Amino acid sequence: MAARNGRTVRDLRRANRTAVLQRLYFDGPLSRFELGPATGLSSGSVSNVVADLIADGLVEEAGSVDSDGGRPRTLLRVAPVSGHMIGVDVGETRVRVELFDLTLTELARAELPLEQQGYEVDVIVDHIRSGVDEVLATAGLAPQRLLGVGIGVPGIVERTPDRGAVVHGQTIGWDAIPLESLLRTGSPLPATVPYFIDNGAKTLGQAEMWFGAGRGARNALVVLFGSGVGACLVTPEAEHGRAVEWGHLTVRVRGRRCRCGALGCLEAYAGAESLLARWGEEGGRVPGGTDEETALTTMLAAAYPADDTPADPVALAVLEETAEYLGAGLSDLINLFQPERILMGGWAGLQLGSRFLPAVRKHALSYALRHPAENVTIELGRLGPDAVTVGAAILPLADFFTRGGRRPDPDPQSPPPAWHTALQDRVPR
Repeated sequence: MAARNGRTVRDLRRANRTAVLQRLYFDGPLSRFELGPATGLSSGSVSNVVADLIADGLVEEAGSVDSDGGRPRTLLRVAPVSGHMIGVDVGETRVRVELFDLTLTELARAELPLEQQGYEVDVIVDHIRSGVDEVLATAGLAPQRLLGVGIGVPGIVERTPDRGAVVHGQTIGWDAIPLESLLRTGSPLPATVPYFIDNGAKTLGQAEMWFGAGRGARNALVVLFGSGVGACLVTPEAEHGRAVEWGHLTVRVRGRRCRCGALGCLEAYAGAESLLARWGEEGGRVPGGTDEETALTTMLAAAYPADDTPADPVALAVLEETAEYLGAGLSDLINLFQPERILMGGWAGLQLGSRFLPAVRKHALSYALRHPAENVTIELGRLGPDAVTVGAAILPLADFFTRGGRRPDPDPQSPPPAWHTALQDRVPR
């Protein structure tokens, strides 16, 4: 039966389940009495929904709290073991795979290095499959219990009706790679376990907005600073976040050639790959035979020695120049989007950390227009190196909430609904 607004009774029940689940997830434990005003549902609706969720094993009791003059009120919370998700970060030096319970507590992880193989598609697909197998075996979890596998990748992700998620990664040599269908072919996972694939900067941004330094902000930019640079924009109009190809903003006409093939991109000056290349070009002692993370650690130690050793002037000069390029790039984002917060994450951003950030902040605010500059804060992200995998795991989690805690459609031909429609009020205030 359809309501006047076109919604069926089934739609209303699902929406009520979603409302209760999300409030318990972000604000719980809560009592039935507290869930009423938190969700806008009547006490009768809350009781019915809670009973339904407890029967499904999604909600459990979590002690009690005294009430004013009455019986103690039972507290409720989301049951951690009622669902499991896998998050995958396809990074520059390795593929990281993590298994989480429903409360995003890590249960197992696998790190698979890329070494000299780079972004060869077959290698990435094999690493993801192997990592998924490994974390499931480590935790002793049956694949059927997964709500889904979320994957953060470098590049633009397009969902097509025939091939699922297709990745356009110009900087890594991926031209319309049908990653979802490649993973599904010969996959050990049941067809009922969906893949959710999105841009890595976007998953980083989603994690910081849900659980990190972006929590409570309505307008924010989360910057991923790794081998290259990218950003995720979150606004009231784009609550789910929108990947911004910020690294390919032109900062210098006829400048250095970027790995995308263009000249003068921000990434050609501010990514870790270009930072190390410029250090070497200026005579720096870039260690050979190591990955970028190790090489950047060496450069930072040379520029900022822990003891009385003189700083390497070449390394220091390149880092200072990089801070100015990053700051100038951030000023463009400030002028265009006027965010409340800018958060810097990614493995290189975390390595550079608090020593580097003040210079970036100074340049960003000096290049930006005065009014938006006075209303923005620029800080480090709080979730550390696992932020992309946490954000990737949020993709199936958000879809699960959209369904009111129901499992994905058993029809393997039915694509999962867009994850970003989940929890229209999902950012905790």
